Amino acid sequence: MKKLLLLLLVTIWVASTFAQSFNARPGGTQKPPLHGKNWMAITGKPLAATAGAITFQKGGNAVDAACAMLAATCTMWDVLSWGGETQALIYNPKTGKVIAINALGVAPTGATPEFFKSKGYNFPPNYGPLAATTPGTVGGLTTMLAEFGTMSLKDVLAPAMQMAEGYPIEAQTANSIERGKEMIKKWPYSKSVFLPHLGEKREAPEAGEIFKQLDLLETLKKMLDAEQQALKKGKNRKDAIYAAYDRFYKGDIAKEIVRGAQEQGGLFTEADLANWKVKIEEPLSVNYKGIDVYKMQQWTQGPVMLQALNLLENIDLKSMGYNSAKYIHTLYQVMNLSFADRDFYYGDPAFSAQPMKGLLSKEYAKERVKTINWERNDTKVGPGDPYPFEGKVNPYQNYLKEWNQALNWNVPTPLDEDYMAKVWAGTTSVEAADKEGWVVSITPSGGWIPACIAGKTGVGMSQRMQSFVCDPKLNPFNVVEPGKRPRVTLTPSLALKDGKPFLSFAVQGGDTQDQNLLQCFLNMVEFGMTVQEAAEAPNINTYQFYLSLGDGQDGQDRKPKPGYITINSITPPYVQKELIKMGYKLNTDDRTSGPINAIYFDWKHGSFWGGSSNHGEDYGIGW
Repeated sequence: MKKLLLLLLVTIWVASTFAQSFNARPGGTQKPPLHGKNWMAITGKPLAATAGAITFQKGGNAVDAACAMLAATCTMWDVLSWGGETQALIYNPKTGKVIAINALGVAPTGATPEFFKSKGYNFPPNYGPLAATTPGTVGGLTTMLAEFGTMSLKDVLAPAMQMAEGYPIEAQTANSIERGKEMIKKWPYSKSVFLPHLGEKREAPEAGEIFKQLDLLETLKKMLDAEQQALKKGKNRKDAIYAAYDRFYKGDIAKEIVRGAQEQGGLFTEADLANWKVKIEEPLSVNYKGIDVYKMQQWTQGPVMLQALNLLENIDLKSMGYNSAKYIHTLYQVMNLSFADRDFYYGDPAFSAQPMKGLLSKEYAKERVKTINWERNDTKVGPGDPYPFEGKVNPYQNYLKEWNQALNWNVPTPLDEDYMAKVWAGTTSVEAADKEGWVVSITPSGGWIPACIAGKTGVGMSQRMQSFVCDPKLNPFNVVEPGKRPRVTLTPSLALKDGKPFLSFAVQGGDTQDQNLLQCFLNMVEFGMTVQEAAEAPNINTYQFYLSLGDGQDGQDRKPKPGYITINSITPPYVQKELIKMGYKLNTDDRTSGPINAIYFDWKHGSFWGGSSNHGEDYGIGW
């Protein structure tokens, strides 16, 4: 009896100790933090991080290295390709300002709601030529390099070109090709690149096989040739890089992209590519407890995190304890409020003025916090009305009323494999910093496998059109229209403290991105975690929003799943029980951080800390 009592007491002590440590911060990390004094390079694949290290060692700055990593990840098909899109935030130490690179492609000529409905789609499709916006990544890379880098395009593309000649493909990409091979076979140029073993049991490359992309190599050579010809004519470094840009968007490369896309049913015209421009923009920002957090504009979902921070600033998070039931409930409700606004109000500001001043106002946040149900999950969370906080009247009140009435959801289907693939649909991220003070955070994407390759260019086309809507009742600001950018999930992040870089961070994923980045940030700011602890720490995810990616048919696969939540499997049983009482439907996983990459700036010691979560293959190199 005494032994049994002793065993019981020990069990209670262990459980109590575990709970206390869990609520403070998780224990040791699976990956060690990275440290560097001169530079830091982190991205989705170790081999691509090596491209950044090579560039730094050649004397490049963080922009040069970030461009080299971006080129390498595109060549490795790290859930993106050269025909995708690039979103970047850059801290310029010369001005002390953060600037944004908008290199998202646009809807091509003929891309209208009427066109897609005539094809049987209620949304643009998720794969194939009709899913493609105009290519953006090449423009984004060359613009960043020309405006803020120091090296030539030839030097920066050297690692990617070596990879295009042939590199040992890793299992993740090789197996992705094999899984998608039936769709790949629909497109002749994709089939010739991705399936070197046609007719065999395994038609995709094997892990470790030398994967060659000779068409892509030729495209990159043409760009370098344009740069070199411009230099021979006396052009400076910057203008020579833009000569390569012009050959891609206005020259023979553009002609082949258009020909190849149209041959397979796409809508691109040569004018679509020639008229598209990269935009250098002012980012949006809010201040959270003395830290300025920067995000891309509302053509991305980035302001979701800014809205959430405004809401959370009114709440004492630290006293709740890390990942307590009350803390999890608070995050869930706040994210739902922010995502509801995203779903209705975000879109391309070049086509209509969104009420961002109201959405990001502290006063609006205070009013939204008052609507939170602190006892149970609120399945009726809908968009608010930010217009009065700008001194205006909402021009879409009828749509807003209909949107909120539609919240009488039927019982949602469970979180099946197909749904989770869409909500977590990956991309990659690129983080770079140097001792001169340059900082770069990029979330590029588009052209993921199975990708449709445009002609004999080796360039996989984007699938980003699917993020448009065709019905203005869903989002009057994000209706597909030629020349318009879709509202995307891609969301790099930068934070400054006392006017100096504090944190550069980004993550793979779809609608989960700003959820995981929000929690990573709070882990450091509210709970004192190191950047590696924060990157690996258990997160939660809500699914109470409209999916940004879907199959293009009736939209049923995009509908919110109220109350469904992913939590980490180590969440204590008593916390899980409490969440169930609050109306949540639990889904557990052993890794819930998302593949976060981050750089923390240690001004006390004059060094960098690199963090890369244990969720994926992401990692980096520092020096």
